[in-house]
Amino acid sequence: MRHFGHISPAVRESLFFREPCAFDAGSSSRMLSAALGATLYSPATRPRLADDVIKQTGRGAVSMVLCLEDSIDDAEVVGAEANLVRQFADLDARDAEAPLLFIRVREPEQISDLVRRLGTSVRLLSGFVLPKFTEERGELFLEALTAAEAESGHRLFAMPVLESPELLHLETRGETLRGVARTVDKYRERILALRLGVTDFCSAYGLRRAPDMTAYDVQIVGAVIGDVVNVLGRADGTGFTITGPVWEYFRLQERMFKPQLRRSPFMGRAEELRTTLIEHDLDGLLREIELDRANGLMGKTCIHPSHVLPVHALSVVSHEEYSDAQDILRPERGGGGVLRSAYTNKMNEVKPHRAWAERTLQRAEVFGVAREDVGFVELLAAGLTD
Repeated sequence: MRHFGHISPAVRESLFFREPCAFDAGSSSRMLSAALGATLYSPATRPRLADDVIKQTGRGAVSMVLCLEDSIDDAEVVGAEANLVRQFADLDARDAEAPLLFIRVREPEQISDLVRRLGTSVRLLSGFVLPKFTEERGELFLEALTAAEAESGHRLFAMPVLESPELLHLETRGETLRGVARTVDKYRERILALRLGVTDFCSAYGLRRAPDMTAYDVQIVGAVIGDVVNVLGRADGTGFTITGPVWEYFRLQERMFKPQLRRSPFMGRAEELRTTLIEHDLDGLLREIELDRANGLMGKTCIHPSHVLPVHALSVVSHEEYSDAQDILRPERGGGGVLRSAYTNKMNEVKPHRAWAERTLQRAEVFGVAREDVGFVELLAAGLTD
């Protein structure tokens, strides 16, 4: 699979200075953690879940979470587990291309039980999402995952969700973060990414952000994100990939603006197309994606298919970013110094900007580098109309 792999090679060539690389479930954890992109959540109760997975793969999704936790009623769990087993068997029998698939469980015991019940179709499973992760709960989840991996002989990753009240409350946040850090460091080779449960954070105070506000506008939430990145997202080799919070609004109807995108034929009329996106409640999502990256997050939790392409389009590295990153990391610049960017609009200071440049080239590998005259609107238009 690859990002933008659902569009034709000819169109990809017209959009990308450097195309996204190919990867699969067996790729390195470093590559997969950067490649997660828009991770699309779906309730495990959906009766045609296998069809949904195949459909979303054809629309550009590369990672999905099949949820047994908050997205379904407590009384539905047993039936949802049985449905998952059937749907994985269906996917396996079809041998169709599928994204990276994860199951969000409620309790550690579900991990070993589900891995056994999946049988040979476990080969389609990339890992588990672990809710309300703290040091105490996390240890139990990760022990269960380690045992299930050993029993099945199949590599399984963990994506802990940081969403507990202990993490939100100021008086317990510091020790909770230190406990989480101890746990994920102990199981570092199994941790693909850390996810943020911002909806749970808001719930603890009876809050809900409006569609024109980002998570960072809710100051109590923004403060937690900053502390999580401070402790767990450092660029010194001790940090982990931390993904962006969920965007919960989805009034967008693709059929309403597809004709306008088609008329473009991706070049020109960018302002009109941008206005169309804003009118369909994507403005808040776009601003939040940009703030995610500015605050050290990569990828995003999504609960609606219409969010996948905007997240991926804004993850593509611009030609200017790529040029700066390459200049900073040239071997002859190893001693440091300051240089003017090739675009002659900024200062590139080699030592302070090195970690940014390394992260940018990692993103360029999996999401590609846009041509000089290609921006977000062109990438989105191509993904929707090809």
